[in-house]
Amino acid sequence: MDPISPLEQALHAARALVLADLVAGQVAEADVVSLVEESVAQRRWWVEQWPDGVNYLAGLVAQDVQDALLERYGRWPLCPVCGSGDPHALDVEPELGPDPHWVCHQAGVKVAPVGTLGSATGGTPSS
Repeated sequence: MDPISPLEQALHAARALVLADLVAGQVAEADVVSLVEESVAQRRWWVEQWPDGVNYLAGLVAQDVQDALLERYGRWPLCPVCGSGDPHALDVEPELGPDPHWVCHQAGVKVAPVGTLGSATGGTPSS
């Protein structure tokens, strides 16, 4: 059996982190998981073109899924920090960088690293 390439490892890690956040938000239905798979496939091509972007995959896949969910279902993930006002989604920061976090811009706080949203929302913590 051939070892898994660093690119494939990074893609699998990004997939797992975003799936963990979807599970924590109880939105990991089959059609939503398909959105993750579509993003991973597109990002595979993207990082093959720009190998230095491998460290940015988790944040980019999270943003791709968030954008696709907005178009089809609505905002995700909803902010668990702000208890009043209109419900709003968290953003991924940095938009293009390593160590992506879910951030609430209204409260000005980092909520959780991508992949550990369950610990911030009271859902299933990621291990």
